[in-house]
Amino acid sequence: MNGVAVLALTWFEWAEFLSYVVTIFGFPMAILVFLYEQRKERRGEAEAIYQRLSDEYVNFQKLVLDNADLRLLRAPGHRMDLNEEQRERQLAIFSILISLFERAYLLVYEERMDRQLQRLWQSWADYMREWCRRPDFRELLPELLEGEDEEFAAYIRGIAAEEAGRAGLVPAGEAGPGRAAGSDQSR
Repeated sequence: MNGVAVLALTWFEWAEFLSYVVTIFGFPMAILVFLYEQRKERRGEAEAIYQRLSDEYVNFQKLVLDNADLRLLRAPGHRMDLNEEQRERQLAIFSILISLFERAYLLVYEERMDRQLQRLWQSWADYMREWCRRPDFRELLPELLEGEDEEFAAYIRGIAAEEAGRAGLVPAGEAGPGRAAGSDQSR
């Protein structure tokens, strides 16, 4: 009987030892796996948001093509005389664009972004910069930004001021609000 008790005790000791191993190594490993999966899921969500926004921008570009008479794809310095109906459509198209930019800003932009999120945001910052190079867009910007998110409005006003400065319309030193809002990440 003594041999059976020793064997049972040995199995019991082994079971107890294995429970300690699981507790000491398994639990922290489970936490690490959980954190890794959470990070992966957040990255996937950010990429899904970015993809939806990109799809919306493609749809916006189709709208611009459908309104080719407005010449919105021309070089920024090229100005056209538009009739009343064309100005109204231009304002509506720019309003749609501002809404899209604001949505991108609210969903993607953060003061401190990891490298991946910064890459996703950079294309939106470039789109904003591209449109802010247009004098007709900058001219309508105050009207377009009425009622929009204050931080977004400050961000895009800063980009517009920088682009106006680059075009020689304002002294470069006055083109600052966008720089403070994160446009320094773009270049």
